[in-house]
Amino acid sequence: MQNTNVAYDSKVEGEIIVTQADAVINWIRKHSVWPMPMGLACCAIELMAAGASRFDISRFGMEVMRFSPRQADCMIVSGTVTYKMAEVIRRIYEQMAEPKWVVAMGACASTGGMYRSYATLQGVDRIIPVDVYVSGCPPRPEALLDAMIKLQDKIGRERSVKNLTARNAKPAKAENLALAGAGKES
Repeated sequence: MQNTNVAYDSKVEGEIIVTQADAVINWIRKHSVWPMPMGLACCAIELMAAGASRFDISRFGMEVMRFSPRQADCMIVSGTVTYKMAEVIRRIYEQMAEPKWVVAMGACASTGGMYRSYATLQGVDRIIPVDVYVSGCPPRPEALLDAMIKLQDKIGRERSVKNLTARNAKPAKAENLALAGAGKES
């Protein structure tokens, strides 16, 4: 019985593969995301569980958790962000190399959650751009894995060649944290 599956035949194709540069670069990027966990509260336990053998985030090419911003390209903010911690998160985000992505994990990181106080930032997207939001309090590891798959899909649709060749004519606008009323004295 002859195999009817169509496969790559080097005699026919002449050992040439034709594709777009965006497709190759994005395929490499989306299967080698190195997350940096910013575990700030109870959501960090669920983030750790996503790296354990039961849920195994390494199936998606994200097992290399880096704790240095210069080695990571995806920041996972999990937990309650206070104004005191917001300055640190912003500084760490700015130290990450381009391209970089952010995942807000849990209700507190996304919207401030149940904490409507002077000390809690009402969403990490007020200080850094967020690519994917994960709902829940705390969200299950499966929800984080689903968010990371959505992030991979987003990375796969980016125009990476254009971003590689484009020069930024103007520097990024520095956003100032409004710390009025956050217990910070001048």
